[in-house]
Amino acid sequence: MSDVDVLVRGGTILDGSGEPARTGDVAIRGDRIVGVGDLGAVDPKLVVDAEGLAVAPGFINMMSWSPESLIEDGRSQSDLRQGVTLEVLGEGLSMGPLTAEMKDELERRGLANPLVEYEIEWTTLGEFLGWLERRGISANVASFVGASTVRIHELGYEARPPTEDELDRMCRLVREAMAEGALGVASALIYPPATSSTTEELVALASAAAEFGGSYASHIRGEGAALLGSIAELIEIAGRSGARAEIYHLKATGRPNWPKLGRAIEIVEAARAEGLPVTADVYPYHFSGTGLDSCIPPWAHEGGFDALVERLRDPDVRARVVEDLGSVVDGWENPFREGGPERIVVAGFRRDALRDLTGKTLAEVASIRGTTPEEAVMDLLIEDDNNVNALFFEMSEDEVRTVLALPWVSFCSDEESQAPEGIFLKANPHPRAYGAFARVLGRYVREEGILPLEEAIRKLTSLPAENLRLEGRGRLRDGFFADLVVFDPGEIRDHATPDDPHRYATGVAHVLVNGTPVIAKGEHTGATPGRFVRGPGAPPPA
Repeated sequence: MSDVDVLVRGGTILDGSGEPARTGDVAIRGDRIVGVGDLGAVDPKLVVDAEGLAVAPGFINMMSWSPESLIEDGRSQSDLRQGVTLEVLGEGLSMGPLTAEMKDELERRGLANPLVEYEIEWTTLGEFLGWLERRGISANVASFVGASTVRIHELGYEARPPTEDELDRMCRLVREAMAEGALGVASALIYPPATSSTTEELVALASAAAEFGGSYASHIRGEGAALLGSIAELIEIAGRSGARAEIYHLKATGRPNWPKLGRAIEIVEAARAEGLPVTADVYPYHFSGTGLDSCIPPWAHEGGFDALVERLRDPDVRARVVEDLGSVVDGWENPFREGGPERIVVAGFRRDALRDLTGKTLAEVASIRGTTPEEAVMDLLIEDDNNVNALFFEMSEDEVRTVLALPWVSFCSDEESQAPEGIFLKANPHPRAYGAFARVLGRYVREEGILPLEEAIRKLTSLPAENLRLEGRGRLRDGFFADLVVFDPGEIRDHATPDDPHRYATGVAHVLVNGTPVIAKGEHTGATPGRFVRGPGAPPPA
């Protein structure tokens, strides 16, 4: 074989299919794989010695919150050092399409990381992803268009169904995003304003995406008491729209609801048996991470975050919120009540004055401040003028083991890809930002034997690629893009913890993105070959 740029030599090949591993080489020319197996005499420009190591397709992070962290630092270090070569964005909210008012709010408050400052030079989702690629990124990026984003574009933060004309315009925005390269449309139904989205609205948006071969992904309406009905709603949307459907980070939250998980799995598998393409993803932790504003009932969010903060200054509103926090409120899963203030940890603030509280439970914060946990929630949101990142310890590790072994479940971080430096050190991320994928392969494959290595690699690579209809990615195969990870199955492990989250995983030796080494001998090369990976409805780039 001649004219080879990179030869990954002598590794244990896990090609992404789930079939047994074999020893061999992978040859790369430009950005494509041109040979896999015993390739004999090859004279490449670069040899990557993989003897004693595993060679797999690059991992796909099915649900990432990295748009702003990649603006701040395009190296994508915490994920690349675990083998992730594609970040999938857009859970409910996406970086386009934007109105002038949405641009102003995004610049003031941010999408996921309020510490990252940037000027918006784009309007549509496709423009953002192209802009990000031109800035230089080390991993590939793809995105869903957010159902909440198109809703805010047309309705603002009004808590009502769209009119027929508004829904038509929302569907048009989805079609435009699909033509630009979106993967589909995604909702996050536990967060306002999506709490006001009706099933009919979501069917219409998913149908618009399905016209282009796109998927419907959802952080479903409820993961606790409403889990089963919420999964049934997603299946209904899939069936009526013709879209593939993905459940974001499948779980059952709140101890009383843990027994519902088995029935939830049965519902999904029954739908799959009937031919509906329903899948899910999971992060391998028994605690979640989201904004503390999720502890405020949806009625208080109408009008957006600025309106919420103003309401929380009103004594009558505060009294009503306190009452709701201790109650069962129809149509709202109350994480404050289900988890309790002793199991909610504040993790990230916008304001320097509050950062001494990072890592403390709400109960501890209330004690320090001489107030109640309910009042502490409202006061922190007002003082930080932001949603306040928090960890919620509300799941069972046994359910994590059950879900991650399911053959139709892939993996995600539900976090940013960061680095332990600069502004990232001003907040504590969920440890999944640094350890989700290494934790799957170290803790649950090697140490606990929950699933075989070959199957775990399939679920990290070809399964999400096929679900997202990404051609040429997710396998080690001739003609496929050369996204590769070379790692030590006996050593890969996560090190990040809630108390010490900024710790890189170890065990990954080399990572290539589009044929270019970005991690070599465990260190970042500084290369930025990442691309905007377009979904099934977009024409291929010229």
